[in-house]
Amino acid sequence: MDYHHVVEVAGVVSLGLIFYSYAFRWFEAGPASWRRWRPVVTGLAFGVLAVVMMISRIQVAPDRYVDARAVPIALVTLTEGWLAGGLAAALAVVYRLYLGGSGAPAGVLGIIATAAAAGIVRTWAQRDGRIGLRHSLVLSFIVWVITAISFFSLGERGAVLFAPLSLPFLVLSLVGIGGGARLFADVVASHAAEAARRDAVQLRAVTLLARAAAHEINNPLTAVMGGLGLVARRLPAGSEEQSWIKTAREGSERIRDIVARMNRITQIEETVEAGALPPMLDIRKSSGA
Repeated sequence: MDYHHVVEVAGVVSLGLIFYSYAFRWFEAGPASWRRWRPVVTGLAFGVLAVVMMISRIQVAPDRYVDARAVPIALVTLTEGWLAGGLAAALAVVYRLYLGGSGAPAGVLGIIATAAAAGIVRTWAQRDGRIGLRHSLVLSFIVWVITAISFFSLGERGAVLFAPLSLPFLVLSLVGIGGGARLFADVVASHAAEAARRDAVQLRAVTLLARAAAHEINNPLTAVMGGLGLVARRLPAGSEEQSWIKTAREGSERIRDIVARMNRITQIEETVEAGALPPMLDIRKSSGA
């Protein structure tokens, strides 16, 4: 086996992991409308990686080669979903058809089957709540079986070609897909933990500020409401001044309700943007109203 190409493959997988880490962080930090484009960007990027894998074939015998095209396709489908996997597979299919040869139909079917298998395993992992080691190992074995079938579809010649490649490709699938999926899952988990920590810090800052403001508002508000009550007792019933006092007391009660909600904030919910007004804290929703 030419280990020089094995190192190349490991480098490409590492590059994909670094790209995915930065892309995930960039899209998560941006507006929510950006996030729907993440599968498109990652799918195209991993499609390019699959093509690079097809170019950087691993020589396992004088006239026997194996490539790791299935690794980036399986990884991006497992972590990002059908759209990303479909785009990555499409780029790999185009390049395989460009290469031509008698094995092109089998190669194309293998690429499509790999993306489909990864999508099915992703659905299974979502039902379990997360992508675990068993999911990635099962996918690795399925990809190996798909590759074997694609070779056997060529008949006796394909079986002869696959015989010396079976074990190297099994190891490649287990390490590339199994290990890669574990690393990709760690990237997602670490970013999720970081986002949760930021949200907790933000919520703590908002609640501390809201409670401090509520305390400072409540003291003078109590004095104002007490004064309005004393003034109302000295005014004749039904007078215009009494109606003014009533309106002022209703406004004070609304302020008291807002202050009470400020003390009950348990989450951060923004108001819907309206005109030139910037987004701001929705006190009613944030206090569980």
